[in-house]
Amino acid sequence: MGGDVLGGRGIDEIVDPRRHPLDDPDDPVWRDVVDRARAQLRAEGCTVLRDVVRPERHDLLRAQGDAVAGAAHTDVADVNVYNTDPDPTLPDDHPARVVLQRRNAFVARDRIPADHIVARLYAHPGLHRLLAACFEVPEVHPLADPYAGLTLNVVAPGGDHPWHFDTNELAVSLLTRAPSSGGQFEYCPGIRAAGDENLAGVRAVLDGDRTPVRRVELRPGDLQLFRGRFALHRVARVEGRSPRHAAILAYSERPGVVGSPTRTRQLFGRVAPEHLAGATVRGDTLQD
Repeated sequence: MGGDVLGGRGIDEIVDPRRHPLDDPDDPVWRDVVDRARAQLRAEGCTVLRDVVRPERHDLLRAQGDAVAGAAHTDVADVNVYNTDPDPTLPDDHPARVVLQRRNAFVARDRIPADHIVARLYAHPGLHRLLAACFEVPEVHPLADPYAGLTLNVVAPGGDHPWHFDTNELAVSLLTRAPSSGGQFEYCPGIRAAGDENLAGVRAVLDGDRTPVRRVELRPGDLQLFRGRFALHRVARVEGRSPRHAAILAYSERPGVVGSPTRTRQLFGRVAPEHLAGATVRGDTLQD
């Protein structure tokens, strides 16, 4: 399933320009979308652009995700909120000493056909311009990484994506399949800051404190913009029979970014020549 199903009429067959005019930054609607997103990102670190994918395309969006989900690399891994290696020299009450299990899987970019809805969105210059404006940065660039630039995050029933921080400042995702129940996106906005790790606050959440936790209700076709570097966040346990699928659209303020070989092998079970090359811009680029 791909562009031939859609008819090849350009991005407007996927995105309604009356709601999200990606190719017309002079449209007052474009400015309204940006102003609302900026205000929410400043205040809460998260915003959702509802129905970026036209509702009449949601069935196709879900079917395309289902078609590639079987290519996900599945590997239950012991992790911590910082995605760092164990350090027994840290105090027992340090958040990094809490071992969590990551039970989600990623479909790599090279397994997602270029004519799929999420791939066409990821590559569209109008979306790049809109995202840069919303995040208040000069530009965003698709990654040079052949695996991590665009991925499908697959969380099967009984699985989750545990509490963690992103190292990449800009997080963009699009729900393609909602689970039967569970699988909510939860986050703690601004729980840490540059120069203030707030170890006690982070550890309290890991120990069950729900006071700072917010929940975002997402629907298929919604585009979520998120600042995950300073916000602890997770995808809660998926319940029922249906998995949760979300496309991760990874961008960087710098061109040429690829993931590290170690991180890439952990997430995809393989590496490409680009990951082994010495003259590339490194970055940890996956989030949810």
